[in-house]
Amino acid sequence: MVDPHSQFIAHPSGETTHYIADCHADPWKQPHETEAVLLQGGFARHSAFFYHWVPALSRHYRVIRRDLRGHGLSSAPSIRDKPDAYTLDTILSEILDTLDQLGIAKVHFFGESTSGILGEIFAARHPDRLLSLTVCSSPTHLPQATQDFLAMGHRVSVGDQTSLSWPDACRHLGSRGWAQALSERPGTMASNDPAYRKWWLDQVSISSGEGLASYAEFLCTVDSTPSLSQIKVPMLILAPTKSAATTVAAQKEIQAQIGSHCKVVEVDGPGHEIYMEAADDCIAAFLDFTKNIER
Repeated sequence: MVDPHSQFIAHPSGETTHYIADCHADPWKQPHETEAVLLQGGFARHSAFFYHWVPALSRHYRVIRRDLRGHGLSSAPSIRDKPDAYTLDTILSEILDTLDQLGIAKVHFFGESTSGILGEIFAARHPDRLLSLTVCSSPTHLPQATQDFLAMGHRVSVGDQTSLSWPDACRHLGSRGWAQALSERPGTMASNDPAYRKWWLDQVSISSGEGLASYAEFLCTVDSTPSLSQIKVPMLILAPTKSAATTVAAQKEIQAQIGSHCKVVEVDGPGHEIYMEAADDCIAAFLDFTKNIER
């Protein structure tokens, strides 16, 4: 079912972005008096995955949940047909254009998992557009071991050699097949509730296999490490204690490269998806952080 608050933006690139906007701040306040939060989920997660963040955040902020390129209801061209749709410059320019078209001068950027990588690079390039940056369960890049894990055993032939391929697994299995395979790996699901698992699969399936494959190819090339020392905006790291994709030590190393304006909060959860598994702790830490930023 389409959310009644669903809206679309057409970018100069020719692509479209789907987003959902919610705000339940005091109605007598002028629009410019209510700050905005941009929630950007990680790979295969679109706007619906942050449904449970809306009540707490929208009471104080204008909350924008945005589908990535290739995700949800945003356009999803094949990288083979439109490689320019999946460059770092294009992806970041569409985030910038989203803020421009929504009339948002500055935003609290929340990047979950791989979208934290985007947030770090965006913060380094466009500090004037951010009130703050929060990353949640975010590595700085996806090492080959992680890419191989996400390939679900799917191999492709290159000459006389075969290698594991995460993008081709998404193409071959489709979004639902890839998600089903991932869900069967220990520690990858936020809940064992059968109803949640069905909902989760149904939501991942909204994205096309080619859209996810194309975005996966893009993610394999991105690394925020060179940008960390350039981040000057207030920053919060929500560090999962039991993630397969990153460690608390790795998150503290990110903090060390950024400086004293970066805060780390360790969040205890059973796995990587603490935005779902430990939502109350993450939301409380985020609201405390944004409330205490010097304006």
